[in-house]
Amino acid sequence: MASAVTSSEKEQAIPTIDADQAHALLSSGHGYVDVRMREDFDKAHAPGARNVPYYLSVTPQGTEKNPHFVEEVAAFCGKDDVFVVACNTGNRSRFATADLLNAGFKNVRNLQGGYRSFLQSANQQRPQQQ
Repeated sequence: MASAVTSSEKEQAIPTIDADQAHALLSSGHGYVDVRMREDFDKAHAPGARNVPYYLSVTPQGTEKNPHFVEEVAAFCGKDDVFVVACNTGNRSRFATADLLNAGFKNVRNLQGGYRSFLQSANQQRPQQQ
């Protein structure tokens, strides 16, 4: 008999990195998939990021998931490529990372804290001007 997997066990199985690790991956040439909606991506995003929205719409009535999300990522990322997946805060990207792992992507990493933590980390890494 198969044992039930709890949601916390699923979350633990998702490879997660912090913003400093994400900066290191990007500086060594790995990719960044931003799963925020296009409007948010167009306002600001990580250098070299590719936008593939995980949700097509988010309203008070609910969300509409992008039915072609995995295929759109597969159009420019191979299943063995190392890349970071991020949204604004890290929640949506956790779901997106899980979908990509389930589709056979092996080296995808969720950015803990999302783009907000990425920006905060970048600001901390810059020398303070006096």
